[in-house]
Amino acid sequence: MAQTEAQLRANKKYREEKLESITFRVPKGNKARIQAHAAANGSTNAFIYRAINETIDREKQPDTE
Repeated sequence: MAQTEAQLRANKKYREEKLESITFRVPKGNKARIQAHAAANGSTNAFIYRAINETIDREKQPDTE
C-alpha cells in the first residue's frame, strides 16, 4: 500500500531530525558478500551498526593478556 503524503512528510522529518548518514566504499565484490551475510542476520544497516559498536566496545577494553 502506498504511503500518504502526510506519512512521507513525517518520515522525511524524522530522518532529518533523528538520523545521520555515513557512506563508505568497499572493493568490488564485497558489497554483495556483506549484503548476503547481513540479510541472513537482519538488515545491512543493522549488521554494520552492530559490527561498528562491537568493535568500539572491544577496543575500549584494556588488554588482559
